[in-house]
Amino acid sequence: MKLTRMKIGIAAVVGLALLAVSAGAVLGIGLTDIVKVGGIAYLVDRYDSDIDVFVTSALGEREAAAQGATKVVPIISLGGGGYIGAAQVVGNPEQVKRVKVVVQVEGRFGSFGAKVLVPTTTSTPSGTPDRVKGVGVSAVIEFGI
Repeated sequence: MKLTRMKIGIAAVVGLALLAVSAGAVLGIGLTDIVKVGGIAYLVDRYDSDIDVFVTSALGEREAAAQGATKVVPIISLGGGGYIGAAQVVGNPEQVKRVKVVVQVEGRFGSFGAKVLVPTTTSTPSGTPDRVKGVGVSAVIEFGI
């Protein structure tokens, strides 16, 4: 019985790995990129409170602490759809609770470029992000994965 469960588990892991590699080949991304995106999502989900405390403390030491409730959420690229980092959002406690991800929208204006960060209520944005009004981004956290 125990051996059968182990075989099923191994088969599932191998199947998921093959699926990830196949999807990566079709989409033109490598397994390393898939692991990075999943790793960032895991790190932010697992350590969001610890990251929030660290950022708040670092800003407070420089007399730049955010005023209001704070929370750390993943940043997702609207164009690429992958998790690319994390952001600390700040604002009214009720509104901050609603934020699931920060969507990054990039644009070029002649020789200038811009990255717009939008706190949203959805974790899989499509089309126009559902912006949470009264919430801003107080810090961007990059992961060196």
